[in-house]
Amino acid sequence: MAPLTSDSSAPTKVDFWFDPLCPWAWITSRWMLEVEQVRPVKVDWHLMSLAYLNKDRDLGEQYNSMMEKAWGPVRVVAAATDAKGKDIILPLYTALGTHFHNNHEALGPEPIAAALDDIGLPDLISAATDPSWDAAIIESHEAGIGLVGMEVGTPVISVEGVAFFGPVITPIPRGEEAAKLFDGVVLVAGIDGFYELKRTRTRPPIFD
Repeated sequence: MAPLTSDSSAPTKVDFWFDPLCPWAWITSRWMLEVEQVRPVKVDWHLMSLAYLNKDRDLGEQYNSMMEKAWGPVRVVAAATDAKGKDIILPLYTALGTHFHNNHEALGPEPIAAALDDIGLPDLISAATDPSWDAAIIESHEAGIGLVGMEVGTPVISVEGVAFFGPVITPIPRGEEAAKLFDGVVLVAGIDGFYELKRTRTRPPIFD
């Protein structure tokens, strides 16, 4: 795959798996929205679940407690998708992420309810505590994680069928910087046998 330009004739398909709670996925998702403005790209949004990913791991009492609560947002997105179709995923993710990350609201029913109010779906708040949505979440999660393996987390992106964890970035690349990073992702996606680039993070998530 060659780097894309704004003159490409057909949009490149990108699939993006996220958990609304993950700050790094939030930054990567906002980068992809920038990419859609400067490259011929169409993103399809999919759920994955940190709670499901970490279900058999003892990560400490505080983190394990947070994972129990983490089912709420993904259940609400699953219920909204069932009720309104896939086009609701991005607006609801944006609303949830704005409350959790930009507004720094603690995980709980209040920011979930506020996000639903933001997009006119207040009646779906009951889904946050309804485990009947978990099967759909797990199916979506496994579709994404099956492309990259169990050693990774969220986000997962697939570019024309080649999937990676990440990119993990901060702050959000804008404009031409967003385009350059995406061109690099497309480039490595076209290299058979490419698996990993990584360095230690030295900055916290920056949401501006």
